[in-house]
Amino acid sequence: MRTVGLGRTGRVDRRRVLAGAAGTMLAVALRPAAAAVPRTETTDSAIRRFAGDNPIQSGRVSVDLPPLVDNGNTVPLGITVESPMTQADHVRRIGVFNEKNPQPNVVTLHLRPGAGRAQVATRIRLADTQRITAIAEMSDGTYWSASADAIVTLAACLEG
Repeated sequence: MRTVGLGRTGRVDRRRVLAGAAGTMLAVALRPAAAAVPRTETTDSAIRRFAGDNPIQSGRVSVDLPPLVDNGNTVPLGITVESPMTQADHVRRIGVFNEKNPQPNVVTLHLRPGAGRAQVATRIRLADTQRITAIAEMSDGTYWSASADAIVTLAACLEG
């Protein structure tokens, strides 16, 4: 009985291992784009899950996102909310949403008055050219938002 991958000497045959690895790489490279993770929720429904039926007003929030992104794998994102961050007036949560990634809710950040200022910075992945929306829930129950668009030349989030 002969074991696949072993040569006549009983050792691993380098050519068979390389051929198998090349075949696997080719199969991964040629997989259809449809193999990407399907989007199960819309952006609007994710925003409604975050804010409920409360009205969302424009203002008080600013989104710092580069307008042109060379690589969607690591995109810098900054969000600032105008708030004194006192016990009486502070930001409770910030939700970040997108239009085309597999999951529309990028992140939900929880803040406290002790944070000092309502400012966050991170990096996100973007599947394609799209709009990013940040919504801040204030301690008085109001919701404020801002959006920014990014053109992505090399997409991310396409693994399946």
